[in-house]
Amino acid sequence: MSIHDIPLFTWKSKKKKAKEMKEYAIWAFPHGQLQRGNLTKLLSEVFPGQSPQYVLISFLTCKELFDDALDGREPDQAIDVMINLQKSYKRIVKQGEMTTYLALVLADRQIDSGAQYPAAEEIHAHAAELEKLRKDEKK
Repeated sequence: MSIHDIPLFTWKSKKKKAKEMKEYAIWAFPHGQLQRGNLTKLLSEVFPGQSPQYVLISFLTCKELFDDALDGREPDQAIDVMINLQKSYKRIVKQGEMTTYLALVLADRQIDSGAQYPAAEEIHAHAAELEKLRKDEKK
């Protein structure tokens, strides 16, 4: 372990931080503020009563996890990986919500520049299908 492995001693210029934030925003919301606004509205409908910031952070974490799960895998295999990640990320994703976030991530991957998401009911229905897959795999 070197001193460069310790985040305390990692320094980035304002320009580099700004560049990284811009790259992250493009990754998170490739269709811009319209997408962010529509997604935030959908998240509040799917998870009523929960903190919008908490739900958005959980969603973005699951989006990143799905991208990682896709690495070298087919989408169906990545879905299987995600369905089984609940225990590893229980501090970020509440018990039983992984399939709902996965349904949201899959919907997010389907939108175009119009940034039109499915209704909350459709997300819940897709999450129920994914949950059924998870339970079927445990048998």
